[in-house]
Amino acid sequence: MRQIVLDTETTGLNPQTGDRILEIGCVEVLNRRLTGNDRHYYINPERESHEDALKVHGITSEFLKDKPLFKDIVNDLLEYLQGSELIIHNAAFDVAFMNKEFELLGLPPIEKLDVRVTDSLAMARELFPGKRNSLDALCDRLGVDNSNRTLHGALLDAQLLADVYINMTRGQHALVIDDSGDYSGTAGHNNPNAADLSAITFPVIIATPEELQAHQKVLEEIDKESGGKVQWGLASSPSTVS
Repeated sequence: MRQIVLDTETTGLNPQTGDRILEIGCVEVLNRRLTGNDRHYYINPERESHEDALKVHGITSEFLKDKPLFKDIVNDLLEYLQGSELIIHNAAFDVAFMNKEFELLGLPPIEKLDVRVTDSLAMARELFPGKRNSLDALCDRLGVDNSNRTLHGALLDAQLLADVYINMTRGQHALVIDDSGDYSGTAGHNNPNAADLSAITFPVIIATPEELQAHQKVLEEIDKESGGKVQWGLASSPSTVS
């Protein structure tokens, strides 16, 4: 599966009142591995950033004045995104800005393109309900080094989010071993690196009579404490416990 982890920086918070994209960072992930085939665009938004936005990303109008317009990079961007799953943190924000840029150029919105959008913030809220799930908080929680993140930057944030996403989804995929001995997850059953366990015979450990008796005693205590509500494994004697 080809996934693109995407992040933007903008002049403000609302594309409907004229705010524009000024930076886009994209990181390609193929079969849960970073490929290095990334994209990074600085864009002249043709307007000043709001003061609060400037404090977040630190990208000045002076720096952006000789950068390309969105229309100059859009074809390359669309070709790059084609057929991928987009991983975006708080996707509604970035998608709204992308769609506004497309609208200004007479192009269809993301929802009409050959891409799928996954919101990593929504995923994080399901995994860690009631906790802070900002990118920085997730980096701290999942052991992703974000010590270089003094200001927001689209490419750096996309790189951090790629690591965060792989960590959040690690348990959803099979364990494989690559040639370097590195262990990681991957989707699908036809992966050539997947470990073949079919020839391995796993031993069956039979409980001793003493262990069966101790197990039976625990079940009887649970049954007593629950008022007779135990629905599994309760037997009249250890010899009948399977």
